[in-house]
Amino acid sequence: LGMSRVEIRRKFDEITAFAEIDKFLDTPVKRYSSGMYVRLAFAVAAHLEPEILIVDEVLAVGDAEFQKKCLGKMEDVSTKEGRTVILVSHQMPAIQNLCNRCVMMERGRLIMDGTTEEVVNAYMSKGTELAQGGLTDRSDRAGKGDVRVTSIDLRDEDGNIIHEAIAGNNVIVSLGYSVKEGQTLNDCIVCVEICKDLKKFFALSSGLVDRRKLQLSGEGRIDFLVPDWPLSGGRYQVNIYIESDRQPQDFLNDASAIEVIDGDYYGSGKLHHEGWQGMHVLVKHSWELHRTA
Repeated sequence: LGMSRVEIRRKFDEITAFAEIDKFLDTPVKRYSSGMYVRLAFAVAAHLEPEILIVDEVLAVGDAEFQKKCLGKMEDVSTKEGRTVILVSHQMPAIQNLCNRCVMMERGRLIMDGTTEEVVNAYMSKGTELAQGGLTDRSDRAGKGDVRVTSIDLRDEDGNIIHEAIAGNNVIVSLGYSVKEGQTLNDCIVCVEICKDLKKFFALSSGLVDRRKLQLSGEGRIDFLVPDWPLSGGRYQVNIYIESDRQPQDFLNDASAIEVIDGDYYGSGKLHHEGWQGMHVLVKHSWELHRTA
């Protein structure tokens, strides 16, 4: 670890407390979950006092409180202790808060080096350009490839293709797919993420809403019905994922872009208060007044 026995003893309690594994000290590390392992690895690395700390997607695991601790620790290492932190991440808010210089990589190649604002804007623009293109020629997708998503559409309840989702209306997100000829894929799960400005707003999954087994072959489409579309107006990006027998088959970020327009979501003629236009997630609710005196 690069520390003497005395240093290890001195920092042991601090490391285990930071990683929040106090209750699992007697458990072999090989039995830790992936999240616990990454938390421990970050805690050890952060307390080594290295000249350069490289953090690769650590914010992808752990709950919100642990992520907040990681951000605080990286900020302390960088600003208070004067050491270099290299943060590898797709989470733009963290990058914008911590970094004063950014580089953008694509397939191992450096394609941009500049200020945080410049690179983040370029990265977001690139995602939008990809989402506006077709799926057939996309080479940035991952997975085995026995099945591919071939189209993404919005439909109304009658199955007709629509060009925009209206807040408060029932909307179908429709994914066309194609399986390699002669193959049948078992125990499939199909997922869709709806994002905006690199923030995930909600996800749809065939594996969460019921226990039916999904088998895919040939060509077809999978429709996800979203009652009372819960997002206000704007352009959103779509990420897609398909697996079979727990093996990733197709994974693609910025697979498509969808347009949402404001509607009478609450049935009150109002969608937001004046000055609240930046809010995107809509929730049906009611209220009552109970006087106690």
